[in-house]
Amino acid sequence: MEPDFWHERWQDGRIGFHQAQPLPLLCKHWPALSLAAGSRVFVPLCGKSVDMAWLAGQGHRVLGVELSGLAVQQFFDERGLSPSKRDTRLGTHYSAGPYELICGDAFALDEATLADCAAVYDRAALIALPPPLRERYAATTWQRLPAGCEGLLITLEYPQAQKAGPPFSVEEAEVRGLLEPGWAVSVRERRDILADEPRFAEAGVTSLHTTVYTLSRR
Repeated sequence: MEPDFWHERWQDGRIGFHQAQPLPLLCKHWPALSLAAGSRVFVPLCGKSVDMAWLAGQGHRVLGVELSGLAVQQFFDERGLSPSKRDTRLGTHYSAGPYELICGDAFALDEATLADCAAVYDRAALIALPPPLRERYAATTWQRLPAGCEGLLITLEYPQAQKAGPPFSVEEAEVRGLLEPGWAVSVRERRDILADEPRFAEAGVTSLHTTVYTLSRR
């Protein structure tokens, strides 16, 4: 997807992917990472996700990256926060409280920017990208996270021919192909969610699962 695609979605308010409540699978599986209080968590393609507020509520600092400045500003506005702003070669950094959100390109973030991230949380980034961009994302953003970084990744699996993405179907074999051997990858849960996703059923999708992975950077 080109950047203009996402800018238009946010400008037009076509953000059906945005959820009003923290993802239950995040709340269920995050404790498995056993992060220390104050740990910094990286959230790629973060939008204005309330999951970031949930992570902050667990005592974490949050580093997000998002193409849409509108999404970033809405995140802070909805929490009554007035962020400071600074421009770098990576984009505009908005900071307030436990949050630093970079309005910029996730693929361009370097090792120095990600060096103190103890964890990464991806519920909507990998599945938002078509195959060539998934490969680029894995080879840049994920590979620049530091050794020892822990991860929680949530994907969707469905017959791709039955519905155009995004969100795209990303099977376990692809996740492993993209991230191993740089990351140790473990499946924690695979759940049938077709009954909970009427948009997919209405589109003719006959099978839909969500899969939760924990990961550890080697």
